[in-house]
Amino acid sequence: MLETITNVLVAIDDFVWGIPLIVGILAVGIYLTCRLHLLQVFHLPKALKFMFKNEEDGVGEVSSFGALCTALSATIGTGNIVGVATAIGVLAGGPGALFWMWLAAFLGMATKYAEGFLAIKYRTIDANGHVLGGPFYYIENGMGSKWKWLAKLFACFGAGVGLLGIGTITQVNGITTAVVDFFDPNKANTVKFLGMEYSIVTVITAFVLAIIVGLVVIGGIRRIAKVSEIIVPFMAVIYIVAALVLIFSNIEKLPAAFVEIFADAFGFRAVAGGALASIAIAMQKGVARGIFSNEAGLGSAPIAAAAAQTKDSVRQGLVTMTGTFIDTIIVCTMTGLSIIMMGSWKNEALEGVEITTDAFKKGLYFMPENAVAFILMVCLVFFAFTTILGWNYYGERCIEYLCGKSKIAVQVYRWLYIAAVFIGPYMTVAAVWTIADIFNGLMAIPNLIALVALSGIIAKETNAYFKKK
Repeated sequence: MLETITNVLVAIDDFVWGIPLIVGILAVGIYLTCRLHLLQVFHLPKALKFMFKNEEDGVGEVSSFGALCTALSATIGTGNIVGVATAIGVLAGGPGALFWMWLAAFLGMATKYAEGFLAIKYRTIDANGHVLGGPFYYIENGMGSKWKWLAKLFACFGAGVGLLGIGTITQVNGITTAVVDFFDPNKANTVKFLGMEYSIVTVITAFVLAIIVGLVVIGGIRRIAKVSEIIVPFMAVIYIVAALVLIFSNIEKLPAAFVEIFADAFGFRAVAGGALASIAIAMQKGVARGIFSNEAGLGSAPIAAAAAQTKDSVRQGLVTMTGTFIDTIIVCTMTGLSIIMMGSWKNEALEGVEITTDAFKKGLYFMPENAVAFILMVCLVFFAFTTILGWNYYGERCIEYLCGKSKIAVQVYRWLYIAAVFIGPYMTVAAVWTIADIFNGLMAIPNLIALVALSGIIAKETNAYFKKK
């Protein structure tokens, strides 16, 4: 019976995250790119400038940079280290997947701009200065109250994603696995818990993590933003610097890596089925992992963007857009180039984080292997930790919308979330992860409908803004 349920869920997951959704997200990205006249090309420098320059008279709960870091905390995660490796592996999409990841990110920047724009335009601010915004509000306030059912549908999916897996279980599993693999790889020190045997490192890590997460999320968006403003830039810089050192230490291999990427993306790698099969596989893996990494089109980032201290929808849209640029164009590219240059993607015996670890050990040959493994472990741990924080905020805002701004409902959700973090390492049921993945994909459908329906307003006000400037 359990196996049947699992198979059904996997089939639903494959359908939800199949070609129709991927094509839909890309199509919306192309449509918005055209309507906004390649905004992500011509106005990227302005967006990067706004990212660090907050508005002095803006209205909101956190700075624009804090809102961006909160959104980045949810997107810069294990997908940047593990997801890229999974897409590029020899049994998956190959080096060409990185090219299609770039394309997904390029189009996704226009989508993210639109999400950030609508988040500010249609958000609500009460008498106490508390902000609530995101797809549920731009669906209800922008498309009309008759579409409120669609907004509630999005909020249901969002709350489920946060609590059931993407925000808690999968991330906590990633953290404990990374820590155990480094400190107790042979599981020499074990304890029995819930009838199963676990490494003592797993138990300690879960306990400490639950306490730290609790201390942060109980403080709400302001504390989450403050923590994210410190951890996200710090860890991103450490990871990017490590990758750049690898690339420049093996710079002679860089031209060949780019040749492999473009040759593979357009079907010049011999695979079963020929060139078209090669292109299709690389495209599917690259686009899917790109979307999963930066979440463009899923509707999560505008929930954080709505809290930004700003009065300018266009300005915050530009700041939100930089999240996709940083997440995929910069961080994922660093991972992808490292793996391709070192040839680690060709090893069929490796999978996931093992591919990335192998690449870094080969590329940083002048460093002790333990030191390299430690750097990657720390990056994985902190990337996953900030994802937990980001998704807690998303889930709480979804619950707040569903329950009519009930503080009790939010508190209950918050404590359930902390509990899920604690029990996460002991949850090995694949069905839970699959359900969360399905919810994640389903979030995109109401959001994409709203982006298309409100695209006229986005284009009109955006074009007027730049003409005026």
